[in-house]
Amino acid sequence: MSSARSESMASPAAFKDPPGGRKAVLVWSIGVAVYFVAVIFRTSLGVAGLEAADRFHVNASALSTFSLLQLLVYAGMQIPVGLMVDRLGTKKVLTLGAVLFTAGQIGFALSPSYGMALAARALLGCGDAMTFISVLRLGTRWFPARRGPLMAQLAGLVGMAGNLISTLVLAPVLHGVGWVPAFAGSAVAGLVVLVPLVLFLRDHPEGHEPAPSAASGAGGFVRRQIADSWREPGTKLGLWVHFTTQFPAMVFLLLWGMPFLVEAQGLSRTTAGGLLTLVVASNMALGLVYGQVVGRRQSSRIPLALGTVALTALLWGSVLAYPGDHAPMWLLIALCLVLGTCGPASMIGFDFARPANPAERQGTASGITNMGGFIASMTTLLVVGLLLDATGDNYRIAFSSVFVLELLGIAQILRLRGRALARERERVGAGTGAGVAAGTAVAAPSAQAQAQAQVPVPAAPPAPAPGVTAVAAAGAGAGAPVGPPDPQPAR
Repeated sequence: MSSARSESMASPAAFKDPPGGRKAVLVWSIGVAVYFVAVIFRTSLGVAGLEAADRFHVNASALSTFSLLQLLVYAGMQIPVGLMVDRLGTKKVLTLGAVLFTAGQIGFALSPSYGMALAARALLGCGDAMTFISVLRLGTRWFPARRGPLMAQLAGLVGMAGNLISTLVLAPVLHGVGWVPAFAGSAVAGLVVLVPLVLFLRDHPEGHEPAPSAASGAGGFVRRQIADSWREPGTKLGLWVHFTTQFPAMVFLLLWGMPFLVEAQGLSRTTAGGLLTLVVASNMALGLVYGQVVGRRQSSRIPLALGTVALTALLWGSVLAYPGDHAPMWLLIALCLVLGTCGPASMIGFDFARPANPAERQGTASGITNMGGFIASMTTLLVVGLLLDATGDNYRIAFSSVFVLELLGIAQILRLRGRALARERERVGAGTGAGVAAGTAVAAPSAQAQAQAQVPVPAAPPAPAPGVTAVAAAGAGAGAPVGPPDPQPAR
């Protein structure tokens, strides 16, 4: 047992269940409002992809670079953000994030060139990356552990609402008033949420301060946090579950869904936008279902994750292999409904990382886990764009790349599940034998409750995960189509 874990188990502060109540709801609402705005900004390019191609005179590969860069920054920031949350607290990290993503949105509105627009999206992605883990930590610090699943899923629903705002509000505004007024006007929302964030948000209730971390330099802290988190099989399994489940929907919503539906399937932009909205609606409806199922039956985590991947692959394969030029509408609807399960399934990754790590490592472990889906999404976004350019816009070949990463992820999940579950049983058993109170890292009454309370969409989501929020998620970044990114807010 590491010294960090010993300290967390010895600290009385670690065992006190937060009280909840009206003040907790107020503080959490401020944090989730910041996440809501971040998801809107993150997904704003998803409703302006075709306009962006015309404005900056770029092809498919260059257009995918917008989303790729934003996801690269988002994924690369996850571990640093987790470390910052563990070290500095939620308020400071969330405030910095709000400043950065607002500046990025303003910069994107005013960018006259492709290069400057890329820099603005990178800045936006940096700020966006600071929101999801911070909001989940607020839920941990302010609400009792039994409320964990509810608060995590509500955060995911808010991230999905941000996706819908991009589709239903920002898209018509963009087409009505133009690029600069639409994007610059939306940036005002970032300034609005920054005010209550600075004035009223608190990291934790009085009397529930986290245990002081061991004295060490910044370098020693970073190395210890990352090494101890990654050493746990549950953290690795969480990353690969997130990797395998989140990216199919994120890629579809983030960039390539609208071009696929319009150019390959012959649908109007209105109909295609409706199908993208269906993905988000499905995500919102199924998020609470997944949370309740896993909260009651921890043994369902692996079957749910692998079942979601298998069903997603089956529907994608059916659409891509359908004879003729276009798949029937019923099949496209079925695909979009199934893609809505990807964000909730990606949250299961956090459910493995959460019980594997003590309270003082939750931010770092969450950041590592949240990288999984975004790494897969970045890879797929780039590969699809390259294959489209290389094959003359053959979407069947381009989207077949999805299956390669799904197979890789399945192999890693099957490889790691035995060790991770055995380690989790040992920890829960040891914690129960020692009489550790419920709600701590070692004796969680429900892995799902603890994972979602303490740990990412969007969505999403979405937020998920950065949900593409939710976000996670689960939810992610930007895109070409008229549609919302980041199904898991991500997270």
